[in-house]
Amino acid sequence: MKLNVGGIDRILRIVGGVALIGLAATGTVGVWGWIGVVPLATGLVGFCPVYPLLGLNTCPMKKA
Repeated sequence: MKLNVGGIDRILRIVGGVALIGLAATGTVGVWGWIGVVPLATGLVGFCPVYPLLGLNTCPMKKA
């Protein structure tokens, strides 16, 4: 599993995920807000399983 989520992308995923989880925990957005776990996890791990399917890679590491 190679990293495919870059710096800014990771930060946005983590912030967005935490925001959605916080809104869901306070009951502001309802149960669907717990979907924020997905962007939070992909941001923390640095790998998004959908990116290879779409041919995307925001990680600035050079391919070997």
